[in-house]
Amino acid sequence: MTSFTTPIPLQPEPDWPAVAAIPIVDDEQPLHPLSLSRVLRVYPAYFRMGVRHALPECYSRMAVFERLLQVARSLPHGVHLVVLDAWRPFAVQQYLYDSLYDAIREYYPKLDERQLEHLTRQFVSPPSSSRNTPSPHLTGGAVDVTLCDEDGRWLDMGTAFDEASPLSATAHFEQLADYRERDLQVRDNRRTLYNAMAAQGFSNLSSEWWHYDYGDQLWAWHTGASAALYGPVQLQTLDTVWRKQLEQQLAAEQH
Repeated sequence: MTSFTTPIPLQPEPDWPAVAAIPIVDDEQPLHPLSLSRVLRVYPAYFRMGVRHALPECYSRMAVFERLLQVARSLPHGVHLVVLDAWRPFAVQQYLYDSLYDAIREYYPKLDERQLEHLTRQFVSPPSSSRNTPSPHLTGGAVDVTLCDEDGRWLDMGTAFDEASPLSATAHFEQLADYRERDLQVRDNRRTLYNAMAAQGFSNLSSEWWHYDYGDQLWAWHTGASAALYGPVQLQTLDTVWRKQLEQQLAAEQH
């Protein structure tokens, strides 16, 4: 049985060159719509915010979907898992990165390009659809999640989703010298989410309490896996389905 009170361990910032060097052996699982489940609460945050090209559905690889179901079923009575984002179109990744980069540059005009990129990357990965170094959310292995109560009220996680703040670090509320009542509640809510996700094999990005990975290069780096399971993936269109079917039919006829 999962312990939801275990303290969240301090995790180092990812070694991004090492992450990028991890090979990918894609098992070609398709993307699966998460809102088909009655167990998960799905709230596509970027679509609701009006972000251009954001989708009104959240998709993940099938193994990620199955693990999210187990997380949701393991939570304490009355607590529900909410999926805010999962697979992203490239255009959304580009928009998020550029928007945060520009905002940081505006408020910290003395930072050089390397410093700006470092700060931005703590919250948004550089957009990449490369077969060898894809952005985590372009693989269908990364998910952004939070918790709500039985009636749909957000549990207090200390910051808003996507808040670019030191307070967003997953273990931030483990480090306080003095705790107010609210601090303790936030700490416990984050522990519940972290321990439930970790128990199902997800890794966490230490700068974001909401971001978890399974199967992508970031997950492989955190867990010591020899290879990532997921590279970049696209939603299937009718055109690609037809072409794949025709290729398979042609191959069968030739044999």
